[in-house]
Amino acid sequence: MLLIAVAAVRISSRSGLPSLLLYLGIGIAMGQDGIGNVSFSNAELTQVIGYAALVVILAEGGLGTKWKEIRPALPAAAALSLVGVAVSVGVTAAGAHYLVGLEWRQSLIIGAVVSSTDAAAVFSVLRKVPLPARVTGVLEAESGFNDAPVVILVVAFSTAGPVEHWYHLIGEIALELTIGAAIGLAVGWLGSYGLRHVALPASGLYPIAVMAIATTAYAAGALAHGSGFLAVYLAAMVMGNAKLPHWPATRGFAEGLGWIAQIGMFVLLGLLVTPHELADDIVPALVIGLVLTMVARPLEVVLSLAPFRMPWQEKALMSWAGLRGAVPIILATIPMVTGVADSRRIFNIVFVLVVVYTLIQGPTLPWLARKLRLGDSAEAADLGIESAPLERLRGHLLSIAIPEGSRMHGVEVGELRLPKGAAVTLVVRDAASFVPAPTTVLRQGDELLVVATDPVRDAAEARLRAVAHGGKLAGWLGTGGGTSR
Repeated sequence: MLLIAVAAVRISSRSGLPSLLLYLGIGIAMGQDGIGNVSFSNAELTQVIGYAALVVILAEGGLGTKWKEIRPALPAAAALSLVGVAVSVGVTAAGAHYLVGLEWRQSLIIGAVVSSTDAAAVFSVLRKVPLPARVTGVLEAESGFNDAPVVILVVAFSTAGPVEHWYHLIGEIALELTIGAAIGLAVGWLGSYGLRHVALPASGLYPIAVMAIATTAYAAGALAHGSGFLAVYLAAMVMGNAKLPHWPATRGFAEGLGWIAQIGMFVLLGLLVTPHELADDIVPALVIGLVLTMVARPLEVVLSLAPFRMPWQEKALMSWAGLRGAVPIILATIPMVTGVADSRRIFNIVFVLVVVYTLIQGPTLPWLARKLRLGDSAEAADLGIESAPLERLRGHLLSIAIPEGSRMHGVEVGELRLPKGAAVTLVVRDAASFVPAPTTVLRQGDELLVVATDPVRDAAEARLRAVAHGGKLAGWLGTGGGTSR
Protein backbone atom coordinates (compact mmCIF):
# COMPACT_ATOMS: atom_id res chain seq x y z
CA MET A 1 0.00 0.00 0.00
CA LEU A 2 2.82 2.39 0.88
CA LEU A 3 4.57 1.67 -2.43
CA ILE A 4 1.34 2.41 -4.32
CA ALA A 5 0.96 5.74 -2.51
CA VAL A 6 4.58 6.71 -3.26
CA ALA A 7 4.08 5.81 -6.93
CA ALA A 8 0.94 7.96 -6.97
CA VAL A 9 2.93 10.92 -5.63
CA ARG A 10 5.53 10.54 -8.38
CA ILE A 11 2.93 10.21 -11.14
CA SER A 12 0.92 13.23 -9.99
CA SER A 13 4.00 15.42 -9.53
CA ARG A 14 5.33 14.60 -13.00
CA SER A 15 2.06 14.69 -14.96
CA GLY A 16 0.48 17.77 -13.35
CA LEU A 17 -2.59 15.65 -12.61
CA PRO A 18 -4.08 16.52 -9.23
CA SER A 19 -3.26 13.77 -6.76
CA LEU A 20 -6.93 13.68 -5.82
CA LEU A 21 -7.76 11.31 -8.66
CA LEU A 22 -4.99 8.85 -7.94
CA TYR A 23 -5.73 8.57 -4.23
CA LEU A 24 -9.46 8.37 -4.79
CA GLY A 25 -8.72 5.50 -7.15
CA ILE A 26 -6.72 3.75 -4.44
CA GLY A 27 -9.63 4.16 -2.01
CA ILE A 28 -12.15 2.83 -4.53
CA ALA A 29 -9.91 -0.14 -5.29
CA MET A 30 -9.79 -0.95 -1.59
CA GLY A 31 -13.56 -0.52 -1.16
CA GLN A 32 -16.45 -2.92 -1.25
CA ASP A 33 -16.63 -3.01 -5.05
CA GLY A 34 -12.85 -3.29 -5.40
CA ILE A 35 -10.17 -5.86 -4.76
CA GLY A 36 -9.95 -4.96 -1.05
CA ASN A 37 -13.68 -5.49 -0.43
CA VAL A 38 -13.55 -3.10 2.57
CA SER A 39 -17.01 -1.96 3.66
CA PHE A 40 -17.02 1.63 4.97
CA SER A 41 -20.04 3.94 5.26
CA ASN A 42 -19.32 6.25 8.22
CA ALA A 43 -19.95 9.71 6.75
CA GLU A 44 -19.56 11.45 10.10
CA LEU A 45 -16.09 10.00 10.69
CA THR A 46 -15.12 10.89 7.12
CA GLN A 47 -16.23 14.48 7.71
CA VAL A 48 -14.20 14.81 10.94
CA ILE A 49 -11.05 13.33 9.40
CA GLY A 50 -11.55 15.41 6.27
CA TYR A 51 -11.74 18.63 8.29
CA ALA A 52 -8.55 17.70 10.16
CA ALA A 53 -6.77 16.99 6.87
CA LEU A 54 -7.96 20.29 5.42
CA VAL A 55 -6.42 22.14 8.37
CA VAL A 56 -3.04 20.62 7.54
CA ILE A 57 -3.43 21.27 3.79
CA LEU A 58 -4.44 24.90 4.33
CA ALA A 59 -1.54 25.38 6.75
CA GLU A 60 0.92 23.99 4.20
CA GLY A 61 -0.59 26.19 1.50
CA GLY A 62 -0.40 29.29 3.69
CA LEU A 63 3.24 28.63 4.58
CA GLY A 64 4.09 28.54 0.88
CA THR A 65 2.12 31.67 -0.05
CA LYS A 66 4.30 34.73 -0.71
CA TRP A 67 2.85 37.91 0.73
CA LYS A 68 4.31 40.08 -2.02
CA GLU A 69 2.33 38.05 -4.58
CA ILE A 70 -0.93 37.71 -2.68
CA ARG A 71 -1.19 41.26 -1.30
CA PRO A 72 -2.29 42.86 -4.61
CA ALA A 73 -4.66 39.91 -5.16
CA LEU A 74 -6.59 40.18 -1.87
CA PRO A 75 -9.45 42.44 -3.09
CA ALA A 76 -10.05 40.28 -6.18
CA ALA A 77 -9.86 37.07 -4.15
CA ALA A 78 -12.34 38.47 -1.60
CA ALA A 79 -14.74 39.39 -4.39
CA LEU A 80 -14.53 35.88 -5.86
CA SER A 81 -15.04 34.35 -2.41
CA LEU A 82 -18.19 36.37 -1.67
CA VAL A 83 -19.88 37.68 -4.80
CA GLY A 84 -18.53 34.83 -6.90
CA VAL A 85 -19.80 32.15 -4.54
CA ALA A 86 -23.29 33.70 -4.56
CA VAL A 87 -23.35 33.77 -8.37
CA SER A 88 -22.03 30.21 -8.64
CA VAL A 89 -24.57 28.83 -6.15
CA GLY A 90 -27.48 30.49 -7.89
CA VAL A 91 -26.56 29.52 -11.46
CA THR A 92 -25.55 25.95 -10.58
CA ALA A 93 -28.67 25.38 -8.46
CA ALA A 94 -30.86 26.66 -11.28
CA GLY A 95 -29.20 24.25 -13.70
CA ALA A 96 -29.64 21.32 -11.30
CA HIS A 97 -33.32 22.16 -10.81
CA TYR A 98 -34.41 22.94 -14.35
CA LEU A 99 -32.12 20.65 -16.36
CA VAL A 100 -31.80 17.64 -14.04
CA GLY A 101 -35.11 17.92 -12.20
CA LEU A 102 -33.82 17.98 -8.62
CA GLU A 103 -35.81 19.65 -5.88
CA TRP A 104 -34.74 23.16 -4.94
CA ARG A 105 -33.32 22.08 -1.60
CA GLN A 106 -31.10 19.45 -3.19
CA SER A 107 -30.18 21.83 -6.00
CA LEU A 108 -29.11 24.55 -3.58
CA ILE A 109 -27.03 22.09 -1.56
CA ILE A 110 -25.24 20.87 -4.69
CA GLY A 111 -24.75 24.46 -5.90
CA ALA A 112 -23.20 25.45 -2.59
CA VAL A 113 -21.05 22.32 -2.26
CA VAL A 114 -19.40 22.62 -5.67
CA SER A 115 -18.88 26.39 -5.41
CA SER A 116 -15.81 25.91 -3.21
CA THR A 117 -12.51 25.64 -5.04
CA ASP A 118 -10.22 23.12 -3.41
CA ALA A 119 -6.99 24.30 -1.76
CA ALA A 120 -5.20 20.98 -2.24
CA ALA A 121 -6.03 20.78 -5.95
CA VAL A 122 -5.19 24.45 -6.56
CA PHE A 123 -1.88 24.33 -4.66
CA SER A 124 -0.76 21.04 -6.26
CA VAL A 125 -1.46 22.21 -9.83
CA LEU A 126 -0.73 25.95 -9.83
CA ARG A 127 2.71 25.61 -8.25
CA LYS A 128 3.80 23.48 -11.18
CA VAL A 129 2.44 25.92 -13.78
CA PRO A 130 4.51 29.08 -14.43
CA LEU A 131 1.71 31.66 -14.26
CA PRO A 132 1.88 35.41 -13.57
CA ALA A 133 2.07 36.16 -9.87
CA ARG A 134 -1.25 38.04 -9.88
CA VAL A 135 -3.19 35.08 -11.32
CA THR A 136 -1.60 32.60 -8.93
CA GLY A 137 -2.16 34.93 -5.99
CA VAL A 138 -5.86 35.41 -6.74
CA LEU A 139 -6.54 31.69 -7.22
CA GLU A 140 -4.60 30.59 -4.14
CA ALA A 141 -6.21 33.25 -1.94
CA GLU A 142 -9.65 32.38 -3.28
CA SER A 143 -9.18 28.72 -2.42
CA GLY A 144 -8.17 29.72 1.10
CA PHE A 145 -11.01 32.22 1.59
CA ASN A 146 -14.10 30.66 0.02
CA ASP A 147 -14.42 27.65 2.33
CA ALA A 148 -16.04 29.72 5.10
CA PRO A 149 -19.04 31.12 3.17
CA VAL A 150 -19.60 27.79 1.42
CA VAL A 151 -19.62 25.82 4.69
CA ILE A 152 -22.16 28.24 6.17
CA LEU A 153 -24.41 27.91 3.12
CA VAL A 154 -24.21 24.10 3.02
CA VAL A 155 -25.06 23.84 6.72
CA ALA A 156 -27.95 26.31 6.33
CA PHE A 157 -29.42 24.47 3.34
CA SER A 158 -28.98 21.10 5.07
CA THR A 159 -30.83 22.02 8.28
CA ALA A 160 -34.47 21.13 8.77
CA GLY A 161 -37.02 23.69 7.67
CA PRO A 162 -36.79 26.54 5.17
CA VAL A 163 -33.97 29.05 5.18
CA GLU A 164 -35.48 32.32 6.38
CA HIS A 165 -34.10 35.82 6.04
CA TRP A 166 -31.32 35.26 3.54
CA TYR A 167 -29.67 38.50 4.62
CA HIS A 168 -28.94 36.85 7.97
CA LEU A 169 -26.70 34.42 6.11
CA ILE A 170 -24.75 37.31 4.60
CA GLY A 171 -24.25 38.85 8.03
CA GLU A 172 -23.19 35.51 9.49
CA ILE A 173 -20.70 34.94 6.69
CA ALA A 174 -19.21 38.42 7.14
CA LEU A 175 -18.97 37.97 10.92
CA GLU A 176 -17.29 34.56 10.70
CA LEU A 177 -14.79 35.80 8.13
CA THR A 178 -13.94 38.84 10.25
CA ILE A 179 -13.45 36.79 13.42
CA GLY A 180 -11.41 34.15 11.60
CA ALA A 181 -9.20 36.74 9.90
CA ALA A 182 -8.54 38.63 13.15
CA ILE A 183 -7.66 35.47 15.07
CA GLY A 184 -5.51 34.07 12.26
CA LEU A 185 -3.47 37.26 11.89
CA ALA A 186 -3.05 37.61 15.65
CA VAL A 187 -1.98 34.00 16.22
CA GLY A 188 0.35 34.10 13.23
CA TRP A 189 2.04 37.31 14.42
CA LEU A 190 2.42 36.09 18.00
CA GLY A 191 3.76 32.73 16.83
CA SER A 192 6.26 34.37 14.47
CA TYR A 193 7.46 36.75 17.16
CA GLY A 194 7.99 33.93 19.61
CA LEU A 195 9.82 31.65 17.18
CA ARG A 196 12.13 34.47 16.05
CA HIS A 197 13.09 35.50 19.59
CA VAL A 198 13.22 32.18 21.42
CA ALA A 199 15.93 29.65 20.52
CA LEU A 200 14.41 26.16 20.83
CA PRO A 201 16.76 23.41 22.12
CA ALA A 202 16.60 21.41 18.85
CA SER A 203 16.13 22.49 15.23
CA GLY A 204 13.59 19.71 14.69
CA LEU A 205 11.22 21.43 17.11
CA TYR A 206 10.69 24.44 14.81
CA PRO A 207 8.60 22.61 12.17
CA ILE A 208 6.49 21.00 14.89
CA ALA A 209 5.99 24.36 16.61
CA VAL A 210 4.90 26.04 13.36
CA MET A 211 2.27 23.39 12.60
CA ALA A 212 1.08 23.45 16.23
CA ILE A 213 0.61 27.23 16.06
CA ALA A 214 -1.33 26.92 12.80
CA THR A 215 -3.59 24.27 14.35
CA THR A 216 -4.11 26.51 17.37
CA ALA A 217 -5.33 29.26 15.04
CA TYR A 218 -7.97 26.90 13.63
CA ALA A 219 -9.10 25.82 17.09
CA ALA A 220 -9.27 29.41 18.37
CA GLY A 221 -11.22 30.53 15.32
CA ALA A 222 -13.72 27.69 15.61
CA LEU A 223 -14.20 28.22 19.36
CA ALA A 224 -14.86 31.92 18.75
CA HIS A 225 -17.53 30.99 16.16
CA GLY A 226 -15.37 32.33 13.37
CA SER A 227 -13.91 30.70 10.27
CA GLY A 228 -11.29 28.26 11.50
CA PHE A 229 -10.23 27.52 7.92
CA LEU A 230 -9.51 31.18 7.20
CA ALA A 231 -7.73 31.53 10.56
CA VAL A 232 -5.33 28.65 9.92
CA TYR A 233 -4.58 29.84 6.38
CA LEU A 234 -3.81 33.42 7.45
CA ALA A 235 -1.79 32.34 10.50
CA ALA A 236 0.32 30.06 8.33
CA MET A 237 0.76 32.78 5.71
CA VAL A 238 1.99 35.25 8.34
CA MET A 239 4.53 32.73 9.64
CA GLY A 240 5.54 31.76 6.12
CA ASN A 241 6.58 35.34 5.39
CA ALA A 242 8.27 36.04 8.74
CA LYS A 243 11.78 34.67 8.00
CA LEU A 244 11.61 32.02 10.70
CA PRO A 245 14.66 30.00 11.78
CA HIS A 246 15.32 26.73 9.94
CA TRP A 247 12.76 27.68 7.30
CA PRO A 248 13.64 25.13 4.55
CA ALA A 249 13.33 22.30 7.09
CA THR A 250 9.97 23.67 8.22
CA ARG A 251 8.69 23.89 4.63
CA GLY A 252 9.81 20.34 3.92
CA PHE A 253 8.09 19.07 7.07
CA ALA A 254 4.86 20.90 6.20
CA GLU A 255 4.90 19.58 2.63
CA GLY A 256 5.35 16.04 3.94
CA LEU A 257 2.41 16.44 6.33
CA GLY A 258 0.37 17.93 3.50
CA TRP A 259 1.00 14.87 1.33
CA ILE A 260 0.07 12.53 4.19
CA ALA A 261 -3.15 14.50 4.81
CA GLN A 262 -4.08 14.39 1.12
CA ILE A 263 -3.40 10.69 0.84
CA GLY A 264 -5.40 9.79 3.94
CA MET A 265 -8.30 12.10 3.12
CA PHE A 266 -8.67 11.05 -0.51
CA VAL A 267 -8.33 7.34 0.21
CA LEU A 268 -11.02 7.62 2.88
CA LEU A 269 -13.34 9.45 0.47
CA GLY A 270 -12.71 6.71 -2.09
CA LEU A 271 -13.70 4.11 0.50
CA LEU A 272 -16.93 5.98 1.28
CA VAL A 273 -18.19 5.87 -2.31
CA THR A 274 -20.00 2.81 -3.67
CA PRO A 275 -19.11 2.56 -7.39
CA HIS A 276 -22.11 0.46 -8.48
CA GLU A 277 -24.43 3.22 -7.19
CA LEU A 278 -22.86 5.86 -9.43
CA ALA A 279 -24.26 4.71 -12.77
CA ASP A 280 -27.62 6.47 -12.45
CA ASP A 281 -25.98 9.74 -11.40
CA ILE A 282 -23.33 10.04 -14.12
CA VAL A 283 -25.49 11.99 -16.60
CA PRO A 284 -26.90 14.42 -13.97
CA ALA A 285 -23.36 15.00 -12.68
CA LEU A 286 -22.05 15.75 -16.17
CA VAL A 287 -24.91 18.17 -16.87
CA ILE A 288 -24.49 20.03 -13.58
CA GLY A 289 -20.71 20.06 -14.05
CA LEU A 290 -21.13 21.52 -17.54
CA VAL A 291 -23.32 24.32 -16.15
CA LEU A 292 -20.80 24.95 -13.37
CA THR A 293 -17.72 24.94 -15.60
CA MET A 294 -19.02 26.65 -18.74
CA VAL A 295 -21.61 29.05 -17.30
CA ALA A 296 -21.42 29.58 -13.53
CA ARG A 297 -17.65 29.85 -13.14
CA PRO A 298 -17.04 32.21 -16.09
CA LEU A 299 -20.00 34.34 -15.00
CA GLU A 300 -18.77 34.60 -11.42
CA VAL A 301 -15.29 35.58 -12.61
CA VAL A 302 -16.63 38.25 -14.98
CA LEU A 303 -19.03 39.77 -12.46
CA SER A 304 -16.71 39.54 -9.44
CA LEU A 305 -13.67 40.95 -11.22
CA ALA A 306 -15.51 43.66 -13.19
CA PRO A 307 -14.18 46.45 -10.89
CA PHE A 308 -10.60 45.24 -11.38
CA ARG A 309 -8.48 45.94 -14.41
CA MET A 310 -7.44 42.52 -15.62
CA PRO A 311 -6.77 41.36 -19.18
CA TRP A 312 -9.36 39.03 -20.64
CA GLN A 313 -6.68 36.33 -20.92
CA GLU A 314 -6.25 36.27 -17.13
CA LYS A 315 -10.00 36.13 -16.58
CA ALA A 316 -10.31 33.29 -19.09
CA LEU A 317 -7.62 31.31 -17.28
CA MET A 318 -9.22 31.95 -13.88
CA SER A 319 -12.53 30.72 -15.27
CA TRP A 320 -10.95 27.42 -16.24
CA ALA A 321 -8.76 27.15 -13.15
CA GLY A 322 -11.59 26.92 -10.61
CA LEU A 323 -10.46 23.44 -9.58
CA ARG A 324 -12.70 21.33 -7.40
CA GLY A 325 -11.29 18.56 -5.26
CA ALA A 326 -11.72 16.93 -1.89
CA VAL A 327 -13.42 19.93 -0.26
CA PRO A 328 -16.71 19.59 -2.20
CA ILE A 329 -16.75 15.84 -1.56
CA ILE A 330 -16.21 16.39 2.16
CA LEU A 331 -18.91 19.07 2.23
CA ALA A 332 -21.24 16.61 0.50
CA THR A 333 -21.10 14.50 3.68
CA ILE A 334 -22.83 17.29 5.66
CA PRO A 335 -26.34 16.54 4.27
CA MET A 336 -25.64 12.83 4.85
CA VAL A 337 -24.87 13.49 8.52
CA THR A 338 -27.90 15.79 8.97
CA GLY A 339 -30.26 13.32 7.28
CA VAL A 340 -31.32 15.32 4.20
CA ALA A 341 -33.54 13.34 1.82
CA ASP A 342 -31.61 11.76 -1.08
CA SER A 343 -28.34 12.88 0.50
CA ARG A 344 -26.60 9.78 -0.88
CA ARG A 345 -27.51 10.85 -4.39
CA ILE A 346 -26.15 14.34 -3.68
CA PHE A 347 -22.87 12.76 -2.60
CA ASN A 348 -22.69 10.57 -5.70
CA ILE A 349 -23.40 13.47 -8.07
CA VAL A 350 -20.72 15.62 -6.43
CA PHE A 351 -18.24 12.74 -6.49
CA VAL A 352 -18.68 12.07 -10.21
CA LEU A 353 -18.64 15.78 -11.05
CA VAL A 354 -15.40 16.40 -9.16
CA VAL A 355 -13.60 13.39 -10.62
CA VAL A 356 -14.60 14.00 -14.24
CA TYR A 357 -14.02 17.76 -14.35
CA THR A 358 -10.80 17.64 -12.34
CA LEU A 359 -9.52 15.06 -14.80
CA ILE A 360 -10.34 17.48 -17.62
CA GLN A 361 -9.31 20.80 -16.09
CA GLY A 362 -6.11 19.90 -14.23
CA PRO A 363 -4.00 18.50 -17.09
CA THR A 364 -5.27 21.08 -19.62
CA LEU A 365 -4.45 24.11 -17.48
CA PRO A 366 -0.77 24.37 -18.59
CA TRP A 367 -1.86 24.04 -22.23
CA LEU A 368 -4.42 26.83 -21.85
CA ALA A 369 -1.88 29.06 -20.11
CA ARG A 370 0.48 28.64 -23.07
CA LYS A 371 -2.29 29.34 -25.58
CA LEU A 372 -3.23 32.50 -23.72
CA ARG A 373 0.47 33.45 -23.51
CA LEU A 374 0.39 33.68 -19.75
CA GLY A 375 3.49 31.61 -19.06
CA ASP A 376 6.03 33.16 -16.70
CA SER A 377 8.81 30.60 -16.92
CA ALA A 378 11.56 33.21 -17.15
CA GLU A 379 11.21 34.20 -13.52
CA ALA A 380 14.39 33.54 -11.55
CA ALA A 381 14.32 30.73 -9.02
CA ASP A 382 13.72 31.81 -5.44
CA LEU A 383 16.64 31.57 -3.06
CA GLY A 384 16.28 29.16 -0.15
CA ILE A 385 17.78 30.64 3.02
CA GLU A 386 17.88 28.70 6.28
CA SER A 387 18.54 30.68 9.44
CA ALA A 388 19.80 29.31 12.75
CA PRO A 389 19.78 31.78 15.67
CA LEU A 390 23.03 32.13 17.64
CA GLU A 391 21.34 33.39 20.78
CA ARG A 392 24.35 33.77 23.06
CA LEU A 393 26.45 35.38 20.29
CA ARG A 394 23.66 37.79 19.30
CA GLY A 395 23.86 36.73 15.69
CA HIS A 396 22.51 34.42 13.00
CA LEU A 397 24.04 31.78 10.78
CA LEU A 398 22.44 31.83 7.32
CA SER A 399 22.71 28.78 5.08
CA ILE A 400 22.10 29.51 1.40
CA ALA A 401 21.89 27.04 -1.47
CA ILE A 402 22.19 28.67 -4.92
CA PRO A 403 19.56 26.97 -7.12
CA GLU A 404 19.57 26.44 -10.86
CA GLY A 405 18.50 29.60 -12.67
CA SER A 406 19.58 31.95 -9.87
CA ARG A 407 21.21 35.18 -11.01
CA MET A 408 23.66 34.86 -8.16
CA HIS A 409 25.56 32.49 -10.47
CA GLY A 410 28.67 34.30 -11.72
CA VAL A 411 28.64 36.97 -8.99
CA GLU A 412 31.81 37.50 -6.97
CA VAL A 413 31.59 37.39 -3.17
CA GLY A 414 32.65 41.03 -2.94
CA GLU A 415 29.91 42.01 -5.40
CA LEU A 416 27.24 40.76 -2.98
CA ARG A 417 27.77 44.04 -1.10
CA LEU A 418 26.45 42.65 2.17
CA PRO A 419 25.84 45.17 4.97
CA LYS A 420 28.46 45.77 7.64
CA GLY A 421 28.16 43.05 10.24
CA ALA A 422 27.53 40.27 7.68
CA ALA A 423 30.08 38.18 5.80
CA VAL A 424 30.35 35.00 3.73
CA THR A 425 32.47 32.73 5.92
CA LEU A 426 32.39 29.42 4.02
CA VAL A 427 31.54 28.05 0.58
CA VAL A 428 30.75 24.37 -0.04
CA ARG A 429 31.31 23.29 -3.65
CA ASP A 430 31.48 19.76 -5.04
CA ALA A 431 31.56 18.26 -1.53
CA ALA A 432 34.58 20.43 -0.60
CA SER A 433 34.50 23.51 1.63
CA PHE A 434 36.76 26.57 1.59
CA VAL A 435 36.93 30.11 2.93
CA PRO A 436 36.17 32.43 0.01
CA ALA A 437 38.09 35.52 -1.05
CA PRO A 438 36.30 38.69 -2.19
CA THR A 439 37.05 37.67 -5.81
CA THR A 440 35.64 34.13 -5.47
CA VAL A 441 33.00 33.60 -8.17
CA LEU A 442 29.82 31.90 -6.96
CA ARG A 443 28.24 29.10 -8.98
CA GLN A 444 24.97 27.22 -9.21
CA GLY A 445 24.91 24.45 -6.62
CA ASP A 446 27.16 26.28 -4.17
CA GLU A 447 26.17 26.37 -0.52
CA LEU A 448 27.12 29.47 1.45
CA LEU A 449 27.40 30.09 5.16
CA VAL A 450 26.81 33.73 6.03
CA VAL A 451 27.27 35.05 9.57
CA ALA A 452 25.21 38.16 10.37
CA THR A 453 24.88 40.12 13.56
CA ASP A 454 21.36 40.49 14.91
CA PRO A 455 20.78 44.14 13.78
CA VAL A 456 21.66 43.43 10.11
CA ARG A 457 20.21 39.95 9.75
CA ASP A 458 17.11 41.07 7.81
CA ALA A 459 19.11 43.47 5.61
CA ALA A 460 21.61 40.73 4.75
CA GLU A 461 18.84 38.31 3.74
CA ALA A 462 17.10 41.01 1.70
CA ARG A 463 20.35 41.75 -0.14
CA LEU A 464 20.99 38.07 -0.87
CA ARG A 465 17.49 37.63 -2.30
CA ALA A 466 17.85 40.79 -4.38
CA VAL A 467 21.09 39.54 -5.95
CA ALA A 468 19.51 36.12 -6.56
CA HIS A 469 16.77 37.79 -8.62
CA GLY A 470 18.59 40.77 -10.12
CA GLY A 471 22.26 39.81 -10.26
CA LYS A 472 25.20 41.97 -9.18
CA LEU A 473 23.44 45.17 -10.33
CA ALA A 474 20.33 44.55 -8.26
CA GLY A 475 20.61 47.79 -6.27
CA TRP A 476 20.88 49.98 -9.36
CA LEU A 477 18.35 48.17 -11.55
CA GLY A 478 15.48 48.64 -9.13
CA THR A 479 15.48 45.07 -7.82
CA GLY A 480 15.90 46.31 -4.27
CA GLY A 481 18.21 45.25 -1.53
CA GLY A 482 20.97 47.64 -2.49
CA THR A 483 23.43 48.05 0.38
CA SER A 484 26.69 49.83 0.79
CA ARG A 485 29.51 48.59 2.98
